[in-house]
Amino acid sequence: MPWRPWSVKPFLDADRSPESASLDDVTVLIPARNEAMLIQRTLTALASQGPHLRVVVVNDQSEDATAELAQEASPQDLLVISGKPLPPGWSGKLWALEQGRQHIDTRYTLLMDADIELLPGTVVSVLNKARDEKLHFVSLMATPHMHNFWERLLMPAFVYFFKQLYPFHLSNSRYPHIAAAAGGFVMLETRLLDEIGGFATIRGALIDDCALARRVKEKGYSTWIGLSHSVRSMRSYLGLSDIWQMVARTAYTQLNYSVLYLLICTALMLIGFVVPALGLMWHSWGGINALSLYVLAVMMMTFVPTLRFYNSSPVFALTMPAIGVLFLLMTWTSALRYWQGQRAQWRGRAYSS
Repeated sequence: MPWRPWSVKPFLDADRSPESASLDDVTVLIPARNEAMLIQRTLTALASQGPHLRVVVVNDQSEDATAELAQEASPQDLLVISGKPLPPGWSGKLWALEQGRQHIDTRYTLLMDADIELLPGTVVSVLNKARDEKLHFVSLMATPHMHNFWERLLMPAFVYFFKQLYPFHLSNSRYPHIAAAAGGFVMLETRLLDEIGGFATIRGALIDDCALARRVKEKGYSTWIGLSHSVRSMRSYLGLSDIWQMVARTAYTQLNYSVLYLLICTALMLIGFVVPALGLMWHSWGGINALSLYVLAVMMMTFVPTLRFYNSSPVFALTMPAIGVLFLLMTWTSALRYWQGQRAQWRGRAYSS
């Protein structure tokens, strides 16, 4: 694959000594639903980004103290608005963003999740990249939370598989059929939201970040996505079941609810992860064993750059066959739930396809 989806490039980290610059051209828009545990840490990190950065927090019908704690964090130019009840056909996040964008009049909008922490200089660095390279849409994939065994085992693989589905080099090119974004951090020119018709055009999308990037790219604008150490997710997954639920929520959606795509995905995953492992156990050493060993070695070597990028042990590459099987089972869980009429649930809400 000439677009090298296993590569850890492109990436963008914050300048360690960023120039002092006013951020009065940027408004950060944060949808927040039941984020009392994290919202203050998110806002505190934003306060260190630079002067005159505006922040709009949309309290999306929270059942905890999200709004009160956001007000207490009190960074400069903070506006907390109360979200209205969710209309039919909308996902909660997109409805919150649609309400919040009515309060933005700056040139740039930074869409950010309430569980994201930015290192100092991140916003300036992204702004400079957008201006220098004439980019209209820049997204950074947050470094996932990796504090326990299951997070260290599966979260780098989640990024690895995402890049197989949405190769960054193709997404950043003029190739029209692939567009990707990471919803935790997306900076775009505010006028683009008006040109695409706001978030209403993707109001029911569960994979809303990639859907937004696709709409922008369809209008002929440039999009860019990269990895980053400077954007950090604070969302923790306590065990395998939490990660399983997170992946199963949208895995079948990524396959467009297609049985054919599911079967193709299953065949490819079995051929790529299970068959080579079984081939090593072939009764007598020969060509099958050698080919299986070669395939496994290549697979593991393509995973090592991602592990190193996240300062994770390369030893985890040896578990790739097991990781592949786990993600395949998560995908099938997603499909079975869909066929049983169970729709994706997030933050206490159920969504249809």
